[in-house]
Formats: sequence, C-alpha cells, structure tokens
Amino acid sequence: MHLAKRLRAGLGLSYCAIGASLSLASAPSPATSSASSSHTVPAQHPKPTYAITPERQALLNTIRYAEGTWRNGSSRGYRVLYGGAEFKSLAKHPDVVVVKRYASAAAGAYQFMPSTWALAAARLKLPDFGPSSQDQAALYLIDQRQALAEADGGKLTPALVAKLSAEWASLPTLAASSFYGQPVKELNELVSFYEDNLEDLRRQTSRG
Repeated sequence: MHLAKRLRAGLGLSYCAIGASLSLASAPSPATSSASSSHTVPAQHPKPTYAITPERQALLNTIRYAEGTWRNGSSRGYRVLYGGAEFKSLAKHPDVVVVKRYASAAAGAYQFMPSTWALAAARLKLPDFGPSSQDQAALYLIDQRQALAEADGGKLTPALVAKLSAEWASLPTLAASSFYGQPVKELNELVSFYEDNLEDLRRQTSRG
C-alpha cells in the first residue's frame, strides 16, 4: 500500500488503488463452460458476471470522467496510459511504467494498476483488456467495496462516492479530499455528470 500512496496521477488522471488486500471470498463465481473429454472446444469469451444496467453504466462512466479517461464517451478511453498517452493492443494490460511527474503503470478506462488488474482478471477469467473486460473488472472492484447494491439505486450519493474513494483516488471522501492526498473531482460536478449520463442511458434503453 505504501507503493500505491507514492504513485500519483498527472494530467487529470489518477490511479486505481492496488487491490491486493481485497477479500476474494465474497466475489461472485464467474460463468464457466464444460468441454467434452473427446473434443477440443474453442476458447470463448466468458459470460459476463455482472449485468450492465443504465445505473451501473452511468457509475462506470462517472468514474471514467473522474479519472480523465472519458474522452467524450469514445472507446479510446479504454486505451489510456497514465499521463494521457494511448497504447494500441487490448490483448492484455500494457504494464508500462510511465514517468511524468510521478511514475505509474496505471492503464485503461479505470486506470488499473497491474496488480489490481491481475486479481480481477483472474477472478473473473477475463480473456483480454478490452472494453467489456475492463467494465467487468471495474464492477468487480465496486462489488468488493460493497457498493454495488447502492450503485443500483440510481443515486450518486456522498456515501457511495466515499466508498469508492479508496479504489479511485480521483473520487472525494466524505471530507471532500482524496483518500491518497491528491486532487479530486468535486462531488457536485460528479453528480451533475452522473445524472445527465443516467438520463441519457435510460432514454436510450426505453427506445429499445
């Protein structure tokens, strides 16, 4: 954890808190597929563990907004390295240390540290570092912070944001400061983004 506190974000990006200490006991079991003993079954993308509802998507988008990877909703946000540069392959976490004002290997829409990503990817059997996999890993971290049920309520409350502030340093604690002592987005700004985004997502869902 001392390492996580030393890795600070630059250019509007923060890092995803190292999740090695997170308990895996309460995590949901990912879907698995069986193979015949006499036939080889091609590898398939596993069934998502977490459903993507408008409420969950709005929270994910708000985290991206706070982390500086929103990029107007573009999929390019899933390719962002610490510092703002982009990487090409989504086959796996790039695990590239970027040295700006600080040094960090955070990457992706949710600025996953390699160790955090490795835990989530192994637990959920994620096949790559693509957008769907990153979304699932972020929801896993939200679930591990015991915040998923509250997120499903459709309100970005101070308590919900505070629960996630230990995971994403760009989110404010109840004291309106960073859990890791770095700049954060103001709660009012995050709530405004969340509510607008959720309204758009619900409208899109209702249209089918």
